[in-house]
Amino acid sequence: MNTVSDFEVQRYLGQWYQVAAIPAWFQSDCAARTTASYALGEDGLINVLNSCDTSDGSRKQADARARFLAAGSEGKLEVTFVEVLGSWVWPAAGDYWVIGLDPEYRWSVVGQPSREFAWILARSPSLDMPTLRDVGRILERESYDTCELLMTTPEPQGRLCDVTR
Repeated sequence: MNTVSDFEVQRYLGQWYQVAAIPAWFQSDCAARTTASYALGEDGLINVLNSCDTSDGSRKQADARARFLAAGSEGKLEVTFVEVLGSWVWPAAGDYWVIGLDPEYRWSVVGQPSREFAWILARSPSLDMPTLRDVGRILERESYDTCELLMTTPEPQGRLCDVTR
C-alpha cells in the first residue's frame, strides 16, 4: 500500500471530520458528527481524540496515541487506544496509513494494509462531488472497494460508490 511521502505532521494537527468510512468496531455506535482531533504531545507522540454522537444523542469520546512507523515525512503511523498504568500499549496498535492527502491539507484518505478499514477525513463536514470522485480513485488505486465506504456526513448519504457515480 502506498503512503504519502511528503507528510508534514504540523499541518495535519487539528480537527478533522469523518466524511466516509469502512467503520471500525469501536465506531459501531457512532451515528453522527464523527471527528478526530490531533495534537502533538510533550512526549513526541500524537495525542488523538476521536468523538461522535451516538444514536441515543450522547457524545462518545476515545483517547489514543499515534506514532510514526517510518521516516517522519512518510504518512505511515500506528494508533493505540489501549493504556495500562499510564503507558500506551503498542502491540495493540492499529495501522493508520495516509494514502491520499490534499496539498492544502483540506482532506485526507487513511487506510491500512488489510483494507478492512478506511476513512475519508476533511477539515469541513463535507466534500464536494469532484473531490469525492478523486478520493474514490485513490481508494480504488489502493485496491479498496469503494462500495464498502459509507458516507457519514449529513449529505450525501449512502455508499461512496453510489454517490460518486
